[in-house]
Order: sequence, then structure tokens, then C-alpha cells
Amino acid sequence: MIWLKTASFLMFVAVCLGAFGSHMLKDKLVGHYAEVYKTAVLYHFIHAMGLFVVAWLSVVAMSPKVTLAGQFFVLGIVLFSGSLYVLSITQIKWVGAITPLGGLSFLMGWLLIFLNR
Repeated sequence: MIWLKTASFLMFVAVCLGAFGSHMLKDKLVGHYAEVYKTAVLYHFIHAMGLFVVAWLSVVAMSPKVTLAGQFFVLGIVLFSGSLYVLSITQIKWVGAITPLGGLSFLMGWLLIFLNR
């Protein structure tokens, strides 16, 4: 049940941030930084949807790998999308150094789902 709640909450946040970017930031983010923000929202959505897979697998597979995959997806959303949200809004370039850690977290999550069973 926790993964269903987490997935739903993170999808809600993704919709809010997508709408915020589309409406409130459309004149503030241009060019590269607008694309960075869109990438953050896209990966946020994809991996929040991945958490619904984790929710389902946690019921049918009951594997510690599935739980760990979910944790990596959440960490990836925070590090990858979070750093890109901050980078695009503040344009503080060193924040981009955090992004690959989030990408690695996403990869670990998908690998753990692959290795499940």
C-alpha cells in the first residue's frame, strides 16, 4: 500500500510542477533552461509511473529487490528531477553535478526490477 500512496503522491506533484512550469514559468524559462525543466518533469512522470509497477510487483512478487527498486526510483526523482528543477529555475550550474546520481538511481531501480525473481 505504501508504494501505491507514494506513486500517487509523486504523480500529483509531477502534474503540479508540470502545470507550474507551463503557466508560471513560461516567460521566465527560455531556451536551454526551459528544456531542462521539461526533462525534469518527463523523468519525474516516468519514474512515478514506475512506482505503480513497484506497487504491483510488491504484491505479486514480494521481493526485497522490488522494495529497493522503489527506493531507488524515489531517490532518482529527488536527485535527478529535483536537481534539474533547481538548475532550470536558479541557473546555478553546479547543481547539475547532482543529476547523474539521480540517473544512476533510476538505472539501479530498473536493473533491480529486471533481476527480480
